[in-house]
Amino acid sequence: MSAAPLQAWINGIGLIAPGLPDWATAAAVLRGEAAYVSAPSVLPVPLLLPPAERRRASRVIRLSLGVGLEAVTHAGADASTLATVFAASGADGHNCHSLCEQLAGDDRQISPTRFHNSVHNAAAGYWGIATHSMAPCQVLGAFDASFGAGLLDALAQVAMDGQPVLLVAYDSEYPEPLHAKRDTPDCGGVALLLSAQRSAASLASITVAPSRAPAEVLGDAAMEGLRQNIPALRALPLLQRLARGTAGPVVLDYLAPMQLQVDLQDLRQ
Repeated sequence: MSAAPLQAWINGIGLIAPGLPDWATAAAVLRGEAAYVSAPSVLPVPLLLPPAERRRASRVIRLSLGVGLEAVTHAGADASTLATVFAASGADGHNCHSLCEQLAGDDRQISPTRFHNSVHNAAAGYWGIATHSMAPCQVLGAFDASFGAGLLDALAQVAMDGQPVLLVAYDSEYPEPLHAKRDTPDCGGVALLLSAQRSAASLASITVAPSRAPAEVLGDAAMEGLRQNIPALRALPLLQRLARGTAGPVVLDYLAPMQLQVDLQDLRQ
């Protein structure tokens, strides 16, 4: 990674997590204005999808479209024009489980829907169908570092092309027995709409550089549990500062021993 910092403006935020159905709810909890109440993740119905695709949409698809569209709406942007980066630490857990069950039985013929939902770019594909976007799209996975990897990719695109980029980071739970090996507790995701230029929608600027300092942890034990157990939510310390309007540096988990220092400035008052 180059030592040169990467910079962008955050224009929109989307978030879905257990007990946190949207960014407004999460922001109130992160500011300390509301108590965190644990509950299963609520995944919105992807109404932008045609009926056939809507019926086939898995939990991961509903999650990724939900957080992405929330960030786009927050920024007042046009989803069909945005380049995108989709980052996930693993697979669609429930679909992976069903495929394994099918392959372990006597009938090993996999349904086409199960197969096309199993590829890592399934969420990006459904995004294109829902938004009619023909803009560039990247899909990546870096295990527990996937949010950081997605953030770097999105920032690099903003720096190179000067165009807005929507980052969608999301993760899914696995049923047992896979859950015993990968214990992500529920679905959770974060979306950030990043741009090169400040606009009326801009919430703050971020400058990202490598660091070896320890990642910031959250004071609330339940929220810290979400940060640790759902890789996409490694973004929560950054989101807490955004919610509280607190400028300054915050270190996020990445590929140990390398971490990402995000300097948050020019917060909208």
